[in-house]
Amino acid sequence: MVKHRKHADDWWRGAVIYQVYPRSFQDTTGDGMGDLRGITKRLGHIASLGVDAIWLSPFFKSPMEDMGYDVSDYCDVDPMFGTLADFDAMLAEAHRLGLKIIIDQVISHTSDQHPWFVESRSSRDNPKADWYVWADPKRDGTAPNNWLSIFGGPGWEWDGVRKQYYMHNFLISQPDLNFHNPDVQDALLKTVRFWLDRGVDGFRLDTVNFYFCDRKLRDNPPHEPNPDEIGLDAPDVNPYGMQTHLHDKTQPENIAFLKRFRALLDEYEGRMTVGEVGDGARSLKTVADYTSGGDKLNMCYTFDLLGPDFTADHIRKCVQSFQRAVTDGWVCWAFSNHDVNRHVSRFIKAPEERERVAKLAVTLLSTLRGSICLYQGEELGLTEADLAFEDLRDPYGIRFWPAFKGRDGCRTPMPWQRGEAHAGFSSAKPWLPVPEEHARLAVDTQEKIAGSVLNHYRTTLAFRREHAALHDGDMSFVHSNQDILAFTREKDGEKLLFVFNLTREKAEFVPAKSLKLGEPLSVPGFGAKLKDGTIELDGLDMACVRV
Repeated sequence: MVKHRKHADDWWRGAVIYQVYPRSFQDTTGDGMGDLRGITKRLGHIASLGVDAIWLSPFFKSPMEDMGYDVSDYCDVDPMFGTLADFDAMLAEAHRLGLKIIIDQVISHTSDQHPWFVESRSSRDNPKADWYVWADPKRDGTAPNNWLSIFGGPGWEWDGVRKQYYMHNFLISQPDLNFHNPDVQDALLKTVRFWLDRGVDGFRLDTVNFYFCDRKLRDNPPHEPNPDEIGLDAPDVNPYGMQTHLHDKTQPENIAFLKRFRALLDEYEGRMTVGEVGDGARSLKTVADYTSGGDKLNMCYTFDLLGPDFTADHIRKCVQSFQRAVTDGWVCWAFSNHDVNRHVSRFIKAPEERERVAKLAVTLLSTLRGSICLYQGEELGLTEADLAFEDLRDPYGIRFWPAFKGRDGCRTPMPWQRGEAHAGFSSAKPWLPVPEEHARLAVDTQEKIAGSVLNHYRTTLAFRREHAALHDGDMSFVHSNQDILAFTREKDGEKLLFVFNLTREKAEFVPAKSLKLGEPLSVPGFGAKLKDGTIELDGLDMACVRV
C-alpha cells in the first residue's frame, strides 16, 4: 500500500478533478449569482474531499447568452464574477491547499460582441475579415450548405452588413472562428499564454473537435444508425442528430493545431489539457488521434458514461471500447457535468435508492482506470432539479421545451447550510431556485452524519489515494456469465479484484480457479461477504478482494 504520489509533470494521470460551475457555487455580493470570491471561500470544502484539481467553467467577460460559453474577452474576468485580482487570490489559495486549477477554454467560437467579430463583420476587407467562417449564399439566397446548429435550426446566420452568412455551431450569437487562418490561431494561443503566465495548471478545451470545418463547406450526409454508437452529441428531439457530421467538425487540420497548443504548454512545467470530444460513433477514434504520441492533448473525455445506463454491460462496453481504440492515450471518466441530468436521477429506479446509488457510483468511478471528474453537488447525492418553464435560463432548454428541459436542472445553486435562506448560497434570490430537497441535503447537514454521501466521497477518494493500482495501474476485465461487472487493477505487486452488482437482486460471483482469492479489503460503505471462494453481493453492492 502506498500513499498519494507527489505531483509531478504527470500529476493529471489518475487525478480526481472537481468541476465548479461558478455562477452556482457561492455568492458573496448578494446579486444571486456565484463569484470568484465565493469559490475562494469554499476551497476548504473542495480540499476536504481529497481531490487533486478544480475545473472552473467559464468566468471570462461575456454577455452571458450561453452562461459564459460566449466569450467577449478571453483575458478578463466578467464583473459578475469579480476581477483578475479575485482570480489571482483564488488561484493562490488553491495552490496553498494543494489544489491545481484548470480553466475552461472556449475557443471554437466567441460571442458576437467580441471585438474580433465586431471588426470582422464590419466589411469584407477589414484586417479581421477572414477571422470567422463567412460564406456567400446560394443563388436562391439560402444558406451555403445543410449544416445545423446544436442549439436548433441552421448552422448559418445572415449578416446584412457583409451580405454573407456566418457559421455558428451553437447560438446565433456564438460565431465560429476560422482556424484555417493562422492569425486566429496565434491570437488564441496568445490568450492561453496569458493564463499560463498567471499560473493556471491546465485547460479544459470545450468542443475540442469543433475547431476546424471543411474548407469546401460540403454538405453533411444523413446519419446512418450505428450499433456501436454509445454517446450522442445531442438529445433525440434535436434534428442535429439526423446528420453525420463529416464536414462541420473533426477535420484533419485540427491535429496540427493541437500540437501547437501542446508545444506552448510544454514551455511551462506541470501544465495539462483535457479535451471534450463529442463526435458520435467516431468519438473514440478522435480521442485516440488527439491523445497519442505525447505531443497533443494529455487526455480527453467523451459522452459515453453521461447517458442513462448504469449497467455492467454498458460500463464494460464503454471501457473495453476505449481500451481497444486508445492504446496510447488517457481518458477522464465522469458520470455528471454541467450539461447533463445529474447521474443519481438518471440511474435510480426509485427515490429510496438515491443514497445507495450515489455511493456506489462514485466507488465504481474511483476504481476505473483513468482520471475522473466530479461535478459540484454530486458529493451530496443531489438529484436533477425539476424547474418550471418560467424559471429556465438555458437557451437550449427554452428552445426545445417541453420535449427537452435543457441544462438548468443540474446547474441550480450549491446548498451549503440548510437553515439559511437559499441554503446559504446567497442572501438574495438566486439566478435559479434552490429546491427544498436539495436544501435538506446541504453540506452542513451531511457533515454531521458519518455515513452521509458527502463523507462517503471523502473516504472513497482516500481509499483511491491509498492504492497505487487505482492511480494508473493496469485494468483487466474478469469473465462473468451474470450481470456482474468484475475487473482487476494491478500495479507494483498489488492486484485487486473489484466486483460490482449494479442490479437490484442479490448475486453470487465465483471467479475462475486461475484467480486465487486472498483477503477481502474493507471498502468504504460496502460489506459484501467472501465465503468458500464465493463473493456474496446484495443488490447495488460491491466487493474488493486481493488476488
